[in-house]
Amino acid sequence: MALTITKKADFTIPVEVEFIRMDEVVARSVDEIKATHIQYGNLTPTLGEFFDVSGSAADDQTIVWQGDCSRVKMIGYKLAEGNIRIEGDAGMHLGAEMTGGDITVTGNAADWVGAEMHGGRITVSGNAGHLAGAVYRGGHRGMTGGEILIHGNAGNEIGHSMRRGLIAVGGRSGDTPGVNLIAGSILLFGESGIRPGPGMKRGSIVYFDGSNAPATLPTFRKAGRFQPTFLRFYLLELKARGFNVADDLLDAEYDRYCGDFLEFGKGEVLVRVAA
Repeated sequence: MALTITKKADFTIPVEVEFIRMDEVVARSVDEIKATHIQYGNLTPTLGEFFDVSGSAADDQTIVWQGDCSRVKMIGYKLAEGNIRIEGDAGMHLGAEMTGGDITVTGNAADWVGAEMHGGRITVSGNAGHLAGAVYRGGHRGMTGGEILIHGNAGNEIGHSMRRGLIAVGGRSGDTPGVNLIAGSILLFGESGIRPGPGMKRGSIVYFDGSNAPATLPTFRKAGRFQPTFLRFYLLELKARGFNVADDLLDAEYDRYCGDFLEFGKGEVLVRVAA
């Protein structure tokens, strides 16, 4: 039976639950978990003051958060293994610095989804905020591995300073995806914002809605048209996982733009050619 944490009280100030860690709760009783201190403004109340707790994660390594958790920060922080399911919305820093495991959100997520994550998978059924898979301010690398799958919309600076991994956004995406991208793949299926890939060194940014793709920056250079084999494998895998992938994308052609030539110029922006 999964460990179930159910919101029982409303609060306007966000709470931070980074101490509700899978590697610790599997060995704790319900009462011990309720007594875990969380951050609430400048106070440190116990988890039990805001949430009901039942079940155990000892057998199946599963935690279920129930209710509106849009003001609950740091769910899944540094997750290494196991499963976390949020039945509703999730707050900021979901899955930050996680190294493994699986996080699923049935609703929306806020900013910094998978910030500086190193492995594992995050799936958001709804929308996400800004800076998915990004580096924290003052850091050097964003996500260095793993997958972030957002079925809805996402905000600005997707994959900021991303080093490795995959981010897929099914809906609209914001401005400057892949800013300072070091490596990795960002797949954007819907309408998009402006200025893709400023300062990118390597990696791929792919626009599947070619008619709504933004203009590339002047520091990018067109380098031909082709059918990338790696992209077909990505799309088939996403489709197998329930991502909305149209069949005509599998054999489509893409215009390739290399850049950013203010850096190494080894990155690429791929724009699907209209049928």
